[in-house]
Amino acid sequence: MKNCALLFVLMSSMSCLAQTTVWNGEDKTAGLWNRLSPKIVDNPDKSGINKSDKCIRFTVTGRQSLFYRPPGAFVGDPMPFFDPVARDFKIMYLYEQRPNPEGTYHPFYGLSTTDAASYIELGQMIQCGAIDDQDAALGTGSTIYDDSLQLYYTFYTANRHNPTDNQDAQVVMYATSKDFKTWQKSQLVLRGNPYFYYKSDFRDPFVFHGDDGTYHMLVSTKKDEKGVIAEFTSADLKSWTSAGVFMTMMWDRFYECPDVFKMGDWWYLVYSEMHSAIRRVQYFKGRTLEELKACTANDAGQWPDSHEGFLDSRGFYAGKTASDGVNRYIWGWCPTRPNYDNTDVGAPPAKPEWAGNLVAHRIIQHEDGTLTLGEVPGIADRFGSGATPEIIGKGGNVDGAGAQWLRLSGDSYVMFPKLAYRNRISFKVKTSDNADNFGLSFMRNVGSTKFYSVVVNSEREDKERKLNFEEQGSDGKGFIAGADSHYFERPADNTYNVTVVTDNSVCAVYINDRCCYTNRIYGTQRNCWTINSYGGTIEVSDVRVASF
Repeated sequence: MKNCALLFVLMSSMSCLAQTTVWNGEDKTAGLWNRLSPKIVDNPDKSGINKSDKCIRFTVTGRQSLFYRPPGAFVGDPMPFFDPVARDFKIMYLYEQRPNPEGTYHPFYGLSTTDAASYIELGQMIQCGAIDDQDAALGTGSTIYDDSLQLYYTFYTANRHNPTDNQDAQVVMYATSKDFKTWQKSQLVLRGNPYFYYKSDFRDPFVFHGDDGTYHMLVSTKKDEKGVIAEFTSADLKSWTSAGVFMTMMWDRFYECPDVFKMGDWWYLVYSEMHSAIRRVQYFKGRTLEELKACTANDAGQWPDSHEGFLDSRGFYAGKTASDGVNRYIWGWCPTRPNYDNTDVGAPPAKPEWAGNLVAHRIIQHEDGTLTLGEVPGIADRFGSGATPEIIGKGGNVDGAGAQWLRLSGDSYVMFPKLAYRNRISFKVKTSDNADNFGLSFMRNVGSTKFYSVVVNSEREDKERKLNFEEQGSDGKGFIAGADSHYFERPADNTYNVTVVTDNSVCAVYINDRCCYTNRIYGTQRNCWTINSYGGTIEVSDVRVASF
């Protein structure tokens, strides 16, 4: 009862408040809000203008199942795997506590899902070693199934606590299981030092079965002061032979969490670039494995597309994929923000906070072999078709009778009712000119002096578009450096089909199956939102909102 009383007092006292209470376990927030909402959330009056100018910065999350977060902890580095026995996806992840135990941290926890939209918790899978063991702390790895032995193998990074000069800071180890429940660690290790790779960077093993009938393992490491992906091969998943360098990393880059797969006629490497100036998930492509390896030869930079293979923004990291033979999904984590500050996004030279919520997207392959990310169909199914929202406020030049069709000219906006905790927003925008910009804002109520916007900007002589994240309003900072997404090609007819999925503070924006933008925006839930035009003229139609 103390928490409820504190929540009520804080949210009733100021026009824009910070609340840091976090509820774990069962989702108690819905019942709480049903009791308190008459005193803090006003309905629009008859003129359509919202009475409430209160802007409430929520961090009350409850139990998050759409973009999953474990109770009392956070998701780090997911390791998805399609289980050919159970016919579902299994996702192990690094279990991040704040603070973590000293020296022994990041045990593997597990989830299962059939649709990448709802998850069953499997609990702890692989535990950390003792403080003096090689695997005192665990790091990213991968799982593969040996059908001949009916045995699951999970390879992982084993981190030694405070290693001496004569000890390996990182090696590769593995554990096996007959049922994906009980895991037995092997004492066999793969070290980098015998092959002149770094003892301090030898990690993130990814194992796949090649077209040659051999198992291949990729390891992120360094050699001769340059980042490389090392390759090893095996016939039995136990004894491994060095196959040399699979790929050199360009310049001073380091490719974490490598993932190789074949999709149609193309081979792909998906990786996460850890350099503070990049800090995103990227990919390379090739018609063969050899062509794929050559993408970075001599620092050539044979990018797969016009935006250097970026798949998402800096709000999505450590992405790895799995396929059920029909759909291929990618799972990564969306970082939390220090002190619940939407503007503290880890702009270079800083990095975003490590770990957060599990986020899944669908991988879309285009005719030329390029990849983009789109909405997971199972997530859309969970929401249903939704309904046309009421317009409760507007500013500037707005024509139209309702959310089915609107024209916005100049600097204008239309405001819609307060969102729930989980929402799916969809609408269509048609611009009148190649350079007309538009966007949508969250945490925006009547009288708000700052709010948070995703803006679709014209770039590169109007040929491409780019999403920016901005803190707008009279007290806002404007453009937030380090959070903007990648470029995408402007549609020839200037028509943008926009879908937005939110789960509390996690927000994913999809446009035309060509652009995906993941971000953390505290205050999305239980506040109003707007669609905006910036200087030009746009037509907005088919606005729909669904929640559950």
